[in-house]
Amino acid sequence: MPDLEGFNSAPAAELRPLLTDCLAVPRWVDALLADRPYPDVDALVAASDRHADLTDDEVRAAIASHPRIGEKAAGGGVTAKWSADEQSGVTAPLADRLLAANTAYEDRFGHIYLVCATGLSGERVLADLAARMGNPPDAELRVVSRELAKIAALRLRKALA
Repeated sequence: MPDLEGFNSAPAAELRPLLTDCLAVPRWVDALLADRPYPDVDALVAASDRHADLTDDEVRAAIASHPRIGEKAAGGGVTAKWSADEQSGVTAPLADRLLAANTAYEDRFGHIYLVCATGLSGERVLADLAARMGNPPDAELRVVSRELAKIAALRLRKALA
């Protein structure tokens, strides 16, 4: 993974997969690449936040690259490792409750539940999921969009650490 200097100077084609692992939204990837060079990682994260105002279609597409909370990401690589690290507070004893809660959420909203789980216990994730069940579908997509932006910022920092 590149450091910031490498990120600023690398060909866009080399960085595209890494950025897509952070947030699978081509418009966001293109915007971050176009805004280079960045003076520091905080400036990159600020640019990420500026460009992370996702459309509903972008949110739905980005969700598809994430596993359900409590499940391992398919395949290997950096995305699977990041996902496992982010969900480290969600432990196996909660598996049945998480499965039931995820199923209810998916039935209600038509997509997986997504939260920036870094630092959250499994109980906290379940409480957040339950609280969000009352959201109207359009409001819930906005919540998911904000969670995707948080995940992208964390992953950018990890990628350039």
